Amino acid sequence: MEFNKIIEEKSAKAWDIYIPNLSVDCVVFGFHDVTLKVLVTRLKDIDLWALPGGYVLKTENLMEAANRILFNRTGAENIYLQEFKVFSDLNRSGGVFDEFPDTLWNKQRFLSVGFYALVDFHQVNLVMDDISDACEWKSIDELPHFMMDHRSIFDKALITLRKQLNDKPIGYNLLPEKFTMPELQKLYEIILAKKLNRGNFYRKMLRYDILIKLDESRKGGAHKAPDLYQFDIEKYEKALKEGLNNGW
Repeated sequence: MEFNKIIEEKSAKAWDIYIPNLSVDCVVFGFHDVTLKVLVTRLKDIDLWALPGGYVLKTENLMEAANRILFNRTGAENIYLQEFKVFSDLNRSGGVFDEFPDTLWNKQRFLSVGFYALVDFHQVNLVMDDISDACEWKSIDELPHFMMDHRSIFDKALITLRKQLNDKPIGYNLLPEKFTMPELQKLYEIILAKKLNRGNFYRKMLRYDILIKLDESRKGGAHKAPDLYQFDIEKYEKALKEGLNNGW
């Protein structure tokens, strides 16, 4: 079925089941191949990319809506979600639905609540819906051209992630259960957009006392296999409540 027909059919149902003028947009971060990536979708018949998003059912709260939307996209449950901003500019749709009648649900004015989500890349199974022809991970350094105000939403999410690096469980939610110190450092460098001194980083991380050094190493490669670590969850959560002192 063509895009316009699908949108019109969904619009007819939306008036009955969703809260008017309220939407959710999610910036889903994943870490893979020492690259921070974000989940994006592309609408059928429109060469524009979007962040995963949707509307809020009359029977759910905002967090429930965000979880539902992301479960439908990723198949993942218990995703770490953080609300970070309400986007309320006029004409947020940027003309995407101009050719439709003014009664179209999607053409109304929507205030969108932004959430960022942190997922284990390997636990996600991407799902494409009936209005999209692509659902992919993109490096934050190679983002496509976004529709509407989704680039602004992404930019604000990344800035928020950077600011909250010391008081939210960011590393724990993005890294696999076992990781190397270079992988942890690379994650911090990407989020902060700057290089960190290796020795200083290692000493600071060990001083936080939130890591458990495992009696195993990462196999493969020509060089000495790096040691593997995992987070001490109890100590990590305690440290986050107190704040990881000395920013980056």
